[in-house]
Amino acid sequence: MKIRSIEDVPLLSTNLRIMKFWSFLLEHNWRRYFALIPYICLITTQLLDIYFSTEPIDVIVRNAYVALMFFDGTVRAVLLCVKRFEYEEFMEKIQVLHDDLMDSEDAILRKMLRECTVASRFISKVNFIMGCASSVAFNMYPLFTTKKVLPFGMYVPGIDKYESPYYQICFLFQIIITPAGCCMLLPYTNLIVSFIFFCILMCNVLQHKLKNLKDVSNEKAREVIVWCIKYQIQFINFVDTINDLTSYMFLFEFVAFGVMLCAMLFLLVIVETVGQMFVICSYIFVIFAQSSILYYFANELYDQSLKVAIAAYESNWFDFDVSTQKTIKLFILRAQTPCAILVGKWYPMNLEMFQSLLNATYSYFTLLKRIYG
Repeated sequence: MKIRSIEDVPLLSTNLRIMKFWSFLLEHNWRRYFALIPYICLITTQLLDIYFSTEPIDVIVRNAYVALMFFDGTVRAVLLCVKRFEYEEFMEKIQVLHDDLMDSEDAILRKMLRECTVASRFISKVNFIMGCASSVAFNMYPLFTTKKVLPFGMYVPGIDKYESPYYQICFLFQIIITPAGCCMLLPYTNLIVSFIFFCILMCNVLQHKLKNLKDVSNEKAREVIVWCIKYQIQFINFVDTINDLTSYMFLFEFVAFGVMLCAMLFLLVIVETVGQMFVICSYIFVIFAQSSILYYFANELYDQSLKVAIAAYESNWFDFDVSTQKTIKLFILRAQTPCAILVGKWYPMNLEMFQSLLNATYSYFTLLKRIYG
């Protein structure tokens, strides 16, 4: 059964429909500007508020954290709009391979596809739940303070944001706009995770095909190996495309994550109430979970791409004829260079890099704590 359009691919459908609604992908209409313009204006007011602020350091740090989150979400949305056709072309290729696997006569491949889809949709749901929790935490923060504050900073020239009715208007605006911001931030993460899931699935398909070479004839083995080489080329191109679309965005988020986590740890030390501490912990959990999900599955892709070479070597390739042996040796040689999601086109996104980031973040946190006592 063929899928008619990319938005019907179960692996992509939930996040893609949200992006289509806001016209970031698949469509181009007024909703795109209705979503982006208010956030660009909001980020401007947040930056002005940080610049002109005379409030305590904990308020400034928290406002900077929220401003960075909104900025990150807006940049993601803008990149989707700018590279819309590249994303759509890539997802059309996923649709073609998805159809091939869904129509495969091999029940194991169809099972792999179902498991991949279920896992991807589960991660999307978990991310949305965390997004809702973070939105609630943003808006609940004023309830736990000892003075009158807004959920996050805003600077409007000529207006005292703490006087009525401006305070109530700003508060209502921030409560409305915060959940909508999650619709720009989270679907992007979920979509990229879905891309990575599909690349992991491609690795698993290659491993499955290669492991079944042990009991086949030379002619059948050569046919399968040639198919695997073509599939491997598609897999490499898929990973390269993901890197072209996301690598510099991941570099920005790598730096931003370290800064935000360091700031939140510092804020955790200087907050005044248990309620504030609870809210700050929820901030830390959200940014940590968002990044760890990406790094974990990127690391899994790295590992699974290495296992392709192992699966090829364990296929009893030395029992085949010389020509087939040469072909599979070339396949193994290429598979021994693992494919990786890159940060800034240079560094592989894996758990080792994530650990290095956490170590550096903690070092800067201890330095800040020492400086400010």
